[in-house]
Amino acid sequence: MELTTVTDTEAVLHDGPRVVRVDGLKPDREHTVEGVTFRTLPRPGGERLATVATVSDVHIGETECGRYEGVNLGPPLRAEPGEPPYPETMAKGAAAEIAAREPDALVVKGDLTGRGAQAELATFLDIFAPSFGDRLHWTYGNHDVSTASDLGPRPATELVTVAGARLALLDTAVPGQTGGRVSEEQLAWLDDLGADGSGTPVLVFGHHPLFDHTSFTAGINSEDSERLVGLFARRPALAGYFAGHTHRNLVRRLPETGQVPWAEVGATKDYPGVWAEYRIHEGGVMQVVHRISSPQALSWTDRTRAMFGGLYPSYSLGALTDRCFLVTGPRRSGRAPA
Repeated sequence: MELTTVTDTEAVLHDGPRVVRVDGLKPDREHTVEGVTFRTLPRPGGERLATVATVSDVHIGETECGRYEGVNLGPPLRAEPGEPPYPETMAKGAAAEIAAREPDALVVKGDLTGRGAQAELATFLDIFAPSFGDRLHWTYGNHDVSTASDLGPRPATELVTVAGARLALLDTAVPGQTGGRVSEEQLAWLDDLGADGSGTPVLVFGHHPLFDHTSFTAGINSEDSERLVGLFARRPALAGYFAGHTHRNLVRRLPETGQVPWAEVGATKDYPGVWAEYRIHEGGVMQVVHRISSPQALSWTDRTRAMFGGLYPSYSLGALTDRCFLVTGPRRSGRAPA
């Protein structure tokens, strides 16, 4: 039994294909469901104003997973003959679950495609555009700008406004490279957002996470990461940075930025097969990671948990606190308390 999701009132557990959902729980209390004990999140203060959903690492067009250059821990996995392509199975499952919650915006944080082909992007849009229309926003990842890509450029920045928050999208992808960057122009744009005095929190989304010398997956280069962290430390309205790319759920908090989450959310395309929800309240924002729970999606993600010699779940799922946590609203001054 795997505890996947916890909010202030809900919990979701998975046991193979069986999904256990409970609601009506009390916030910030200890509960036990089917022998699993956990604590619900505190409820952010004030009225709930908006909901934002995200997916990342969809990889439409990919045909095998579990292959990583230089790592030989088991054969890659593919859809069985007669099965639909697994990236489409997972994307359709995510799109249906997200649409049912009627979010104010859906942000796709890169790697929409497997290699940046126009046909792959068209399939991605066929899956997501009918349900979300002009609520759909996306930026590129490294797969979208691979050396084989024939996609056109995307804006380096995009601002999306919802009730109670501003969403700042950064294109961190570098054509032909795995790692990412944040340009001086992007930093200046973020600086202006953080300095406008409105008090409305800014949630920043990009494909690549901060540089991490302990990770084998390349993020934003170290120099740009330092500049980005310094900007967040200087601008209290910048409330959190949310990435994909690493295919894992992880949140870091740094001495320079205190309680600000530097979060990574796992891939949509394979285990654990997730999407994220940001519940925006007057007094804060809650990140909630959901495992895609259609029978077809669970069948695929239960198979792909065996990737890399069975080591993948310990890397990709992360702790519950990496998936579900409170993002505090704008800090009132200077550096946030650690």
